[in-house]
Amino acid sequence: MKKPNETPLAQSLPATVPFVGPEAIERQTGRLFKSRLGANESVFGPSPKAIEAMHAAASEAWMYGDPESHDLRQALSDYLGIAPDEVVVGEGIDSLLGYVVRLFVGAGDRVVTSDGAYPTFNYHVAGFGGELIKVPYRDDREDPEALLAAARAHGAKMIYLANPDNPMGSWHPAGVIEDMIADLPEDCLLVLDEAYVEFAPDDAVPKIDTSDPRLVRMRTFSKAHGMAGIRVGYAFGAREVIRSFEKIRNHFGMSRVSQAAALASLKDRDWIDEVCTLVTKARDRIAGIARANGLEPLPSATNFVTIDCGQDADFAKSVLDQLVARDVFVRMPFASPGNRCIRISAGRPTDLDLFETTLPLALAAARQG
Repeated sequence: MKKPNETPLAQSLPATVPFVGPEAIERQTGRLFKSRLGANESVFGPSPKAIEAMHAAASEAWMYGDPESHDLRQALSDYLGIAPDEVVVGEGIDSLLGYVVRLFVGAGDRVVTSDGAYPTFNYHVAGFGGELIKVPYRDDREDPEALLAAARAHGAKMIYLANPDNPMGSWHPAGVIEDMIADLPEDCLLVLDEAYVEFAPDDAVPKIDTSDPRLVRMRTFSKAHGMAGIRVGYAFGAREVIRSFEKIRNHFGMSRVSQAAALASLKDRDWIDEVCTLVTKARDRIAGIARANGLEPLPSATNFVTIDCGQDADFAKSVLDQLVARDVFVRMPFASPGNRCIRISAGRPTDLDLFETTLPLALAAARQG
């Protein structure tokens, strides 16, 4: 029997998963990872108060979640100092990126991003028929001036920028981002991904101003809040832009359990402060391990450290493969020149003990290979 015809756009797309998860590698190798340091999750876990809230909400899981996420949106508006109708909740930043692209990018519309930046954004642009324009990193950081220049040259509808950045861990001061916002073309939307904002220095975070409809900012409960598995993110900006999300978002996408957990975690600022302290200690230790092995750690304002392996992409990939073979899950940037590096998420002392033991072995094997 013949399957129904897909749309021409769907037929043009690859049927692939953008990320190879550690679970897929474990299935391939038949072994579990001893240390999971590749996905930038928080191994320190959720707030105990969030865990308690999840347990309490579990008995109510027979009910749909509030389609307006009213209580969580209200709490986020209080936290951000903005109106409730200037914030929208979604199933992680990944889903919110899909929504914003669906709203503003049509077939053939041009969208500017950095070559090597977060690939899920690119996945959504391709999925809605947009045309990606990529600019290179400069000094291992996203290049706001080049992004703006490309947007003007190509008449782009949207620019994507992460600050702090994944996969390099770098960041720009708030003033640089604010200047970029001021210089945006009139008909161009800046999607500012702030997934790692809790780990950033204060002077890297622009002031919150929802008056400019050319800006949407996105944050998450997956990183500092330690709840990547329950998928909660939020976007905020001008109310006329945020209101448009109601046209296309999945109104029953947020479960009661995830809403309750995020609400409890948002109120537990002591836990977030503790996680940030643990991440700082882990970053310092990762950097020290790198230097002890003759490698250069890049400055980081995230919950990971990107390590320059000192050679080309093939060598970095070999180091990664050797770590994976020793049951340490890590990842690496996929575009030049970042692909000379590997990326190590902040881990517990036991995780980093294993990394410290295996890195010299992995390097020796990669050099021999």
